Amino acid sequence: MREVAFGVLCALIVSTAAVSAAPSVNGSTGQINNPSADVLREGQFAAGYYHLKDGGVGVFDIGLLPNLEIGVAGFRYDDNSFNKTNINAKLGLLPETILTPGVAVGVEDIGGVRSRSYYAAASKALPFGFRIHAGIGNGRFDGTFAALEKTINPVSVLTGNNAFPATTLIAEFDGRRMNYGARLSIVPGLKVDAGWRDRSAYFGISFTN
Repeated sequence: MREVAFGVLCALIVSTAAVSAAPSVNGSTGQINNPSADVLREGQFAAGYYHLKDGGVGVFDIGLLPNLEIGVAGFRYDDNSFNKTNINAKLGLLPETILTPGVAVGVEDIGGVRSRSYYAAASKALPFGFRIHAGIGNGRFDGTFAALEKTINPVSVLTGNNAFPATTLIAEFDGRRMNYGARLSIVPGLKVDAGWRDRSAYFGISFTN
């Protein structure tokens, strides 16, 4: 029975990571600027839009093959100073389990439009709704990067029968600076993000099927 329960818990962690995955501002599934070790399942997709200080970015990711995620991020600036489109890829090497972190490797901006960046990332859930991420990479990552997430479960509000949406608070170091944000799960798959990135406010919306 203990072996069965352990297997069920492991499956729940893997499925939860895939369902909760959302695209980062740079396209790959992750936090704010950083990628995570989460990889979309084959046939699963995630799409979103983020409004930034000087423009916006539309993102789209799809699980093209088992453990392989391909994505695109189209940056459009208000002054057309440096519009660009990044092509990204991420390969899951190890799934996250009760005892071990998930591990993935990837590359952002494959075409080298601005800064081709290779990375390796690990992600692990902790008790009490915490999850940690850490990685190493070159290019825009400039060495190590890391993030801490804390998910707050829905709580009843005093005025009515509604519940505050499940919210994930994020603090990350992207290799150059700290970023902070909150990701609200409005309905299954639909998330709203807002916070402080690259010394300015941002907000966005995404959907993962």
